[in-house]
Amino acid sequence: MNTFWIKFKDILELVVFKHSIFALPFLFSSMIVASKLANDTAWFGFKALILGIICAVSARNFAMATNRLMDEDIDKDNPRCANRPNVSGKIGRKSVWIFIIINALIFISCSYFINTLAFYLSFPVLLVLAIYSAFKRFSSLAHLVLGFCLGLAPIAGSVIIMGEIHIYSVILCLGVTFWTAGFDLLYSLQDMEYDQKIGLHSIPAKFGSKATLFISAFCHILAVLFWLLFVWEVWGVALGKIALIGVIISGIILALEHKIVHKNFAHIDRAFFTLNGYLSIIFFIFIWIDLLWN
Repeated sequence: MNTFWIKFKDILELVVFKHSIFALPFLFSSMIVASKLANDTAWFGFKALILGIICAVSARNFAMATNRLMDEDIDKDNPRCANRPNVSGKIGRKSVWIFIIINALIFISCSYFINTLAFYLSFPVLLVLAIYSAFKRFSSLAHLVLGFCLGLAPIAGSVIIMGEIHIYSVILCLGVTFWTAGFDLLYSLQDMEYDQKIGLHSIPAKFGSKATLFISAFCHILAVLFWLLFVWEVWGVALGKIALIGVIISGIILALEHKIVHKNFAHIDRAFFTLNGYLSIIFFIFIWIDLLWN
């Protein structure tokens, strides 16, 4: 039994399970908005909730495990990544492969039980999630690809509830894409020198820290603009002033994040996880309260 829990802990560490907090609230935000538009109620039922969570978690597990496997040769010489379970030898390559395949099958199976569109889209979604790891080896746009991977969560919310890709979910997807790309740029500053040394195509490695800070800030400005557009798109029929306040607070959190990182790069971890984790939760809470209020 002790061995099982040790392995389970290693798996959670491998996929950094706590970072699921970034995308899940945006999935839920999209689902409750879709339910309001389609059924005039924010509650969409336990079946959709459970299948949505399983799909989100299995898709993320697939993406993270694939990333860890493909980056193993890069991570082994990076001091920041040396303790990752697959790099340190706690989890073998065979186990990682099995984990990837199991999560892919879970994702596809659950998508099948959601609706036809979800099932058909499950295959290209897995392809997109797998592409990120390869993308950063030849293009600096990998940060946007990662952002789009998380941005798929709002689109998934629309597909799960409505069986279609509604325009609001595309707008919310763009907001999440630029939000994620922006904080990934800040996070990548930690590996700037190492990426330059081995020739990885990250924006910090290619353009330096000052340009990265500027591009990250620009991405976050775009994120807030798309979130405002999202609220405007469903204004009156689903959302209103409370959701708008949530977007404004999210913008303030992003401004605080940049202030912290500009002062000292040593605070990047705090800005990355703590503030962005709070942002995603706050964003959802204000959307939820707005829907209940209306």
